[in-house]
Amino acid sequence: MTQSTPLTILFADVSGSTRLFEERGDVEARAIIASVLGALSEVAESHGGSVVKTIGDEIMCTFPGAMQGVMAGCDMQRRVAHDPQFVRDNIAIRIGLHHGDALVEDGDVYGDAVNTAARMAALAKREQIVTTAASVKNFTASGGLNVRSLGKARVAGKLLPIEIVDVLWQEDTSNVTTVQRAIRVDEAAGRPKLTLRFRGQVIELSDESQPFSLGREDSNTLSVQTEWVSRNHALIEYKRGYFILSDRSTNGTYVKLGEDDELRLHRDEVHLRKAGTISLGQMVALNERDVVYFQCSEGADP
Repeated sequence: MTQSTPLTILFADVSGSTRLFEERGDVEARAIIASVLGALSEVAESHGGSVVKTIGDEIMCTFPGAMQGVMAGCDMQRRVAHDPQFVRDNIAIRIGLHHGDALVEDGDVYGDAVNTAARMAALAKREQIVTTAASVKNFTASGGLNVRSLGKARVAGKLLPIEIVDVLWQEDTSNVTTVQRAIRVDEAAGRPKLTLRFRGQVIELSDESQPFSLGREDSNTLSVQTEWVSRNHALIEYKRGYFILSDRSTNGTYVKLGEDDELRLHRDEVHLRKAGTISLGQMVALNERDVVYFQCSEGADP
């Protein structure tokens, strides 16, 4: 049965997971990420939260109240920052959360609150907690929580941009500026943009674009009708301040970033930067007709 209820939705993901896979290999990297997600689950449950699901290097949790979610986020950051193993492996996390009405159905959560929380997570950087000002206004007014303003950000489905804040979870915040206008919607010239070129088509994506899917099925945003391309091969999303390409295929995705060597991506993701090529299922040299060329604006590579 579907029901709407006020909940705090929290997303946390592991920063630098692509580097981890490159340096440590699939088996060891997966084990490290599983250990991190396990630790985050323990923290969530200790604050009365519930783990909805884990997706790759990301965990999604719910909490009855905003303060429980915020305190859990702070403790998650501290847990990772103080764990000797995670410190040795240079592990860090990003967290985004929001309190609002959500639809609970068959153990999963949907709705505007989930979309807003996901947007907060996309804006968060390494070792940062980003939330909406509305979620924490009662706590900041009473002096029980330290935050700094990040200005306003647009969220899909909302007519006007909303105020967002950075939660200061560090024990010592003496070196942190208390007010920082880091995101402004009027800085159109600096807005991130990803331009894709495929067989004469030119497609432009912004930080507000919907996820861009590539694959053999016609339902994809870009359909590539070739036998070595999977039905739902790859996805490009703007999250955590970057355009991220995620491979979901059988044969992998070959990506070339600038002058770097061509990289084979398989069930993993990469941050698209500068300019380069994307080839689904085969190396560019074997697949020149179906290569996707991309170029990021300066705003997409902060």
